[in-house]
Amino acid sequence: MIRIPQVRVIDEEGTQLGVMPTPKALQLAQERGFDLVEVAPMSNPPVTKILDYGQYKYEQARREKEARKHQRSVEFKEVRLRVKIGKGDFDTKVKRAIRFLEDGDRVKVAVQFRGREVSHAYIGRDLLNRFAEQVADHGTVDRQPTLEGRSMSMVLTATQKPRAQPDKAPAEQRAKKNNQQAAPQPAEPPVAKEVPEASPATSTGG
Repeated sequence: MIRIPQVRVIDEEGTQLGVMPTPKALQLAQERGFDLVEVAPMSNPPVTKILDYGQYKYEQARREKEARKHQRSVEFKEVRLRVKIGKGDFDTKVKRAIRFLEDGDRVKVAVQFRGREVSHAYIGRDLLNRFAEQVADHGTVDRQPTLEGRSMSMVLTATQKPRAQPDKAPAEQRAKKNNQQAAPQPAEPPVAKEVPEASPATSTGG
């Protein structure tokens, strides 16, 4: 129950009824067959609304469900490098990481060491730092390069909001419609034609 001395009241039609004592606001809501719900508790005075609380909770849950449906879960992607990676392969890995970051994913970039390469870990660190510079417009280093066994890795986080995912539904609907139009129509059943009966042969006297 609301125990604030005075509240600002909005009725079920959205009309401002002004500021009034809480008991009067409660009585007004009950007379109209609704509930009094506090919708802006931090306001001064708090804002209340006369409405159907059950319907209000239902609409609120539905909006939250729709919002979750359109949210994209952040995934953890990984890009692997070699100490002796060529420039072409390096650039390809950079482009892949940028694509992941634009989608809003976190990216783990790892350098794999072979044999004695691990004794020159600074080479892997320099490689990761160069990689971070290449993607600086799209992501920042969330975890600095760290050596773990025969692998050194860092974690990148996107600096921008994920790009909007294309809505595939309209395209799928258009493709379905086109397929239906292109599908061969069933052939009409052949119509039997009436064949006139042959007239009986007539003989002529000889």
